[in-house]
Amino acid sequence: DVGETEDGDDEQGDWDTDDEMEQEKEQDDSELTFSKHTGSVFCVSLDPATNSLAVTGGEDDKAYVWRVSDGEVLFECTGHKDSVTSVLFSHDSSLVATGDMSGLIKVWKVETKQEVWSFEVGDLEWMEWHPCAPVLLAGMADGNVWMWKIPGGDCKTLQGPGCHSTSGKVLPDGKRAVVGYEDGNVRLWDLKQGNATHVIKGHDGHQGALTCLACNKDGSLVLTGSVDGRAKLINTATGKVLGVFSVDGGKAKASQEDAEETNSVESVGFCNVLPLIAVAYLHGTLAIYDLSSQVLRHKCQHQAGIVKLQWEESSSVVSTCSLDGAVRLWDARSGTMVSEYRGHQAEILDFTLNREASMAVTASGDHQAKVFCLQRPDR
Repeated sequence: DVGETEDGDDEQGDWDTDDEMEQEKEQDDSELTFSKHTGSVFCVSLDPATNSLAVTGGEDDKAYVWRVSDGEVLFECTGHKDSVTSVLFSHDSSLVATGDMSGLIKVWKVETKQEVWSFEVGDLEWMEWHPCAPVLLAGMADGNVWMWKIPGGDCKTLQGPGCHSTSGKVLPDGKRAVVGYEDGNVRLWDLKQGNATHVIKGHDGHQGALTCLACNKDGSLVLTGSVDGRAKLINTATGKVLGVFSVDGGKAKASQEDAEETNSVESVGFCNVLPLIAVAYLHGTLAIYDLSSQVLRHKCQHQAGIVKLQWEESSSVVSTCSLDGAVRLWDARSGTMVSEYRGHQAEILDFTLNREASMAVTASGDHQAKVFCLQRPDR
């Protein structure tokens, strides 16, 4: 008897898990799955001109440029020697830059599908196109930021402090860049002169490495996020810190011992239509703050860590992708979830929205990229 019940229990147990897995497998809200990669897909970017092409880079040392309408590969970006961790279209969609962990950067002309430039640097931390010129910036593990004219290759270096340059962004005026470093400092650079106009450090800086940066539409304000669990609001003209945000609300600095437990900031962003900012944390909180009063408006809780957030261009809806493999849309005015999209079997490592916010393209650890159509009642 005992034996039988045990067997029965076992069978029942197996049956349940199979059933649950079956259900999870079945839910796929995506319109299209791109499955050419044979390893995790680390990064994705949409072409800004038409939003009809995506480029993805992955653990398989490959990058592909493909059509989001049907998944058709336009061309493969060949010749990388390590995981491709950075892929970006230039401002006018004429060029694609792909960068791998070994520091090999390649630029491709979309029209001819040909490689037009390549350069080998030290370990690559981040890469960013200039917002209005064929100029590529890249941040290195040695702290330097390189800037090239493409395809000519004229080069300028923004001398770093000798520690990793972890994130960077060219401001909308195209004349300045904001760069974050591993030591918690932030530098505002004059790109023409090649010098730092402001260094935000010490008490004003972060107490740990920078993880992310964002600027508002006119570039007057920058938000920085760090592993220290803080987001800071900086005036780019004066270099002054205007505000410090953390979900615990405490302004106390985390001591070194607590650093392990600190809730790292993974992504930050400004709303274009309302004075709101969003801060996404590794512990799964999406915090919405009022920009003027700096008051915490909403905490949107996720079951797993948030990887990235993106505001819609012309609404107060903010999207997130997370380690549980879902994309979620949140109404920042009410703090409520508008919709949730599933389909990945592993964490989402990167995602991007098209301009109308009618489509999300995701990159995941399940070796797939997916295209989701974002339906909303008000559209």
